[in-house]
Amino acid sequence: MSSSPTPTPSIRRDFPYETTREDVRIPLSDGTRLYARVWRPVTDEPVPVLLEYLPYRLTDWTAPRDWQRHPWYAGHGYASVRVDVRGHGNSEGLPGDEYDATELADGVEVIHWLAARPWSSGRVGMFGISWGGFNSLQLAALAPEPLKAIVTVCSTDDRYDNDVHYMGGSVLAVDMHAWAATMLAFTARPPDPLYAGDTWREMWLTRLEAVDPLIHTWLAHQTRDAYWRHGSVCEDYGAIQAAVLAVGGWHDPYRDTVLRLVERLDPGRVRGLIGPWSHQYPDRGLPPGPAIGFLQETLRWWDQHLRGVDTGIMDEPPLRSWISASHPPKTSYPELPGRWVGDPGWPSPNVATVPYAFRGEPVTVDSPHHTGLDAGRFFPFGNDADLPPDQREEDAKSACFDFEVDDGPAPAGTAPAGGAIEILGRPRVRLRLRMDVPTGQVVARLCDVAPDGSSTLVTRGVLNLSARKGRDRIEPWPEGATEDVIFELNGIGHTFPAGHRVRLAVSSAYWPWIWPQAGSAGFTLHPVGSSLELPVRQPEAQPRPVVFGPPEQSEPLGVVFPATLDEERPERLVVRDVAKGLWRLEVDPRYGGSRVYPDGLEFTEDALETYTIQEDDPLSARTRSDWTIRLHRPELGWDARVRTRSEISCDATGFLTANEVICQVGDEVVFHRTWEKRIPRTAG
Repeated sequence: MSSSPTPTPSIRRDFPYETTREDVRIPLSDGTRLYARVWRPVTDEPVPVLLEYLPYRLTDWTAPRDWQRHPWYAGHGYASVRVDVRGHGNSEGLPGDEYDATELADGVEVIHWLAARPWSSGRVGMFGISWGGFNSLQLAALAPEPLKAIVTVCSTDDRYDNDVHYMGGSVLAVDMHAWAATMLAFTARPPDPLYAGDTWREMWLTRLEAVDPLIHTWLAHQTRDAYWRHGSVCEDYGAIQAAVLAVGGWHDPYRDTVLRLVERLDPGRVRGLIGPWSHQYPDRGLPPGPAIGFLQETLRWWDQHLRGVDTGIMDEPPLRSWISASHPPKTSYPELPGRWVGDPGWPSPNVATVPYAFRGEPVTVDSPHHTGLDAGRFFPFGNDADLPPDQREEDAKSACFDFEVDDGPAPAGTAPAGGAIEILGRPRVRLRLRMDVPTGQVVARLCDVAPDGSSTLVTRGVLNLSARKGRDRIEPWPEGATEDVIFELNGIGHTFPAGHRVRLAVSSAYWPWIWPQAGSAGFTLHPVGSSLELPVRQPEAQPRPVVFGPPEQSEPLGVVFPATLDEERPERLVVRDVAKGLWRLEVDPRYGGSRVYPDGLEFTEDALETYTIQEDDPLSARTRSDWTIRLHRPELGWDARVRTRSEISCDATGFLTANEVICQVGDEVVFHRTWEKRIPRTAG
């Protein structure tokens, strides 16, 4: 069991190669030029190329993170290239939807352009986290010839059921709203005149005229249709020819993708790695740890697949994962206790399904609509209030079924020594439900209950009951009927120790993660016929140790975070109006805050998300997001500001969206637009 503090990444200054850096514009076939930053080793030999391809602005927003890894790769003999997607940052063209056909076609052109450079060996790798991990997978599925290997971190193979829009067929209120609002604010930012030149204003205004809030599109597709199948590589895993290192964290919503990729891709070309991490690169040292030497691990991957050097990476277990030891509930952990394990594939022969049958009389589950306020953040980023607090209040609003962790062996001798239950994979529930209305949803939370009664959330799952027969269709529940529904919870590695209880808590609401359905009246749960299936992992007969080096990075960019005299507002604040039964959750996402860059840019960023609901009214649900961004270059006399407001409300038959963008240069308003749209509620 690990007990040392999370290692702080060491700064590497001595590399095998000296490096150079230059900014270039990559020409596309339609005349558009994409802005790119290239770090290269100083050598006369052609070298492999690594690509990271994002809309998040390489000259400011991701620059601190870019500096940690691109120069490091260059120092080890790779050309490492960071490219802004069309219509973002200082790239030309107009912004589009996430991973649209234009973005992917541009990416293929970029890969071929990089392969053709005189300093390139013609072999290209691609890496990225989140958006960059998504399009790495999607471009690998298009199979451009030079693309030989990818490292995809915190990404998904299924854009409908494992992204920020829908979960179990239900509308993800928390991030359907928050991410659409974030992208509206991000897309509205101007090019930087220091890099884009005198055309920055014309580029900006042309770009703004093309902006349409992405929430309009995302809410218009409430089932798994052709829109979501585009870019979902689970539609055809066989299209991926590149070697894939798939990386996730147990506190990231996309971790199940790692399990599916290890299961479905050619075992000779895939390896999976799942740690305790949040939505971050595993070397950054952000909670929860432990951090690992991730750059060194990926260098083994690149050397193996882009240089043909046998680094031993393919001798590692196909799946390496972290099994957390039991821990008390907290919203942040510098490091979780636990251990690394290796499995020879997925599904693993070390994991057996163990059923636990429910007992008792039928119970009515009609949770108040503010159930879920202690869910924690959908996208933990390593902040202080990310993870779920003690679940006792949530458990009290749910139907709970507890199973003792015996001091003796678990069923069929599947438990580790000492009577503990170690699980790895996706728990599954079978629930026998009776419902008197055609629509509803069910939420299942797996918790670790300590002898003192504290309840730590281990994992959870959601099912929109109209999606019980497939995410691509709407099947209303026959009123008054009793049916069995089966669904999986998100994957996890966790140990329940002897003396603890395994708890499955079932609720009919989960705000603000899940948008409540009109007319929802809960359901009756029949314990007889219902069960929990745990993926119980047996200790290996001869376990091979899984070991990583300490984290290291290249020298940081030198960004300064100015001190402020203002009192810092809470990351997550819950306010209750007792008389009205009204609950409000205020969230400061804290993506990066205000900072000053070495090139003189003063970047100011402020965001606040608000979620309100009345505990007895599903139609009272409201979301709002307000963003303010300022980009200021005093030496150029440049002062650009962006303000956005995004709101969603609902009635019985529709979602009502309202968005506003205001852009200024100095005191002059150069753009102001509002959008109001009603979108019919179908599956949502």
